[in-house]
Amino acid sequence: MRVVVDAAAKINLLLDIKGRLPNGYHALYMVMQSVSLYDRVTAERTGTGAIELTCSRPGIPCDSRNTAWRAAEHFFEQTGIRHDGVRIHLEKRIPHEAGLAGGSADAAAVLHAMNALYGTALRERDLCRIGASVGADVPFCVAGGTMLAQGIGEVLTPLADMPDCTIVLAKPAEGVSTAAAYARYDELGSCRGQDSEAMMAAIRGGDLYQIAQKLGNSFEQLIDTPRRVEIKSILRGCGAIGSCMSGSGPTVFGIFDDTARAEKAAAQLRTIVDDVFLCGPEKYGCILQKTE
Repeated sequence: MRVVVDAAAKINLLLDIKGRLPNGYHALYMVMQSVSLYDRVTAERTGTGAIELTCSRPGIPCDSRNTAWRAAEHFFEQTGIRHDGVRIHLEKRIPHEAGLAGGSADAAAVLHAMNALYGTALRERDLCRIGASVGADVPFCVAGGTMLAQGIGEVLTPLADMPDCTIVLAKPAEGVSTAAAYARYDELGSCRGQDSEAMMAAIRGGDLYQIAQKLGNSFEQLIDTPRRVEIKSILRGCGAIGSCMSGSGPTVFGIFDDTARAEKAAAQLRTIVDDVFLCGPEKYGCILQKTE
């Protein structure tokens, strides 16, 4: 039996760092949105008693350092299912270390795939619970859509769907260290808060223009990411109604109410960065494509 699951990337419409917790993690207030840029995860039982992981992108670790591998391991541990072996392949399209939760999306897709492979009929909340033991963004990627995420990102509240629009993602080649970004916050002790109440009101009202105006990310105050100013300038110049960095970067996204303008922006951005994608809001974090 083989299961194929598409795993959606995410963007942060809002990311507000509220402070540091006693355990060393940071308290966050985030509005997270799935978008229609997908990795494809294929899983099948092997009977070998081992977790086997392969990936289409060179340089991605295919052992316990990978969240997809750990998701399979945690599924066996937390369900008590006999570990008879599984083979997992990641067909990567979401850029690596981009602030788009590609690794967490893959882990979430593995949990959905394992649930189908082993007939465990776990509910979404059960998969989210297992996912939280793998990584803070995994529960969101299991559920997807438009969500308020609190705590370290694992406390989720569903929100009204984001209105239809076109979203342009631009990811520079240079990476960003999330650990370094949080270290910078700890060094400064605080940063300017985001207008979370206005963002929540805009989402409740289904007002795309207000959502675009209230985008915010505390990391933009803390770290300089490559080409961010230049990317935002191109997005605005082509008619984006709002733009922001996702996660700790370096990906910057723009929201458009006109697809032709979005396509123009994407064409211009491809002259300065390699990874540029057009997508839209997605209602699900993982989509089961087929079972064979």
